[in-house]
Amino acid sequence: MMQIKLAHSPDSDDAFMFYALAKEKIDTGDLHFTHVLEPIEVLNQKALDCVYDVTALSFHAYAYLADKYLLLSSGASMGERYGPIVVARRPDYDFRGKIAVPGTLTTAFLMLKLFCPKFDYEVVRFDQIIGEVARGNFDAGLIIHEGQLTYATAGLYKVVDLGQWWYERTLMPLPLGGNAVRSSLPSKVVAQIDRLLRQSIRYALEHKAEALDYALQFARDMDRQLANSFVSMYVNQRTLDYGEQGKLAVRLLLEEGRKAGIIPHKVDVRFIDEM
Repeated sequence: MMQIKLAHSPDSDDAFMFYALAKEKIDTGDLHFTHVLEPIEVLNQKALDCVYDVTALSFHAYAYLADKYLLLSSGASMGERYGPIVVARRPDYDFRGKIAVPGTLTTAFLMLKLFCPKFDYEVVRFDQIIGEVARGNFDAGLIIHEGQLTYATAGLYKVVDLGQWWYERTLMPLPLGGNAVRSSLPSKVVAQIDRLLRQSIRYALEHKAEALDYALQFARDMDRQLANSFVSMYVNQRTLDYGEQGKLAVRLLLEEGRKAGIIPHKVDVRFIDEM
């Protein structure tokens, strides 16, 4: 039995995606998965040291990991005319003052730099940003995960949806994060992991009620209906298969980051099914 360390974010869409693996709903053969849940920026940082065999990561972070990890052929979270948002206590916020951001390697941060190249910021754990902005500790916040649907309950206003802005600029979905596997693992194991992740996502989509029951324990400040809406935003057929447009969107995002001087080099994006 080969032990595989698998890490993902403690949010409902990732939990939904990995439900079948976490609860042993599918046969994993001679692989045994140990699940670790950590915030996405922690995963981005740990991936730099190859801590986990399989990890969720931001596509922005992948720019610095392409020599260590291969992108699995499924598992992407993409915004279809929606994505990370900037929120503030007033709707006319003008990007002056300090913005709370969930991490500098997140795709949300890359998108905000593309939208507004110069701004003052401080890194804050993603699930604390709404509260920090509402209490007046920051002028605005860059919101990811479930906060994209719950910020208004804290009295905050949406200033810009970066996924909508990206679509208007490119007519493409916004690739936010994906799942990657250490390229140093044996090719047979990599192929098996890729197949099992796809099976896990397919199982969740085909058994949505039970997978959502599991995901609800990770849904912060959301009832079942809202959690279902959020999961449906980021786990769908695009998650099961990037498609050519999805892969093109990943490459376009990282190239736009390079051209803007945010990413210092051209990124060789490596998908396992293209190797």
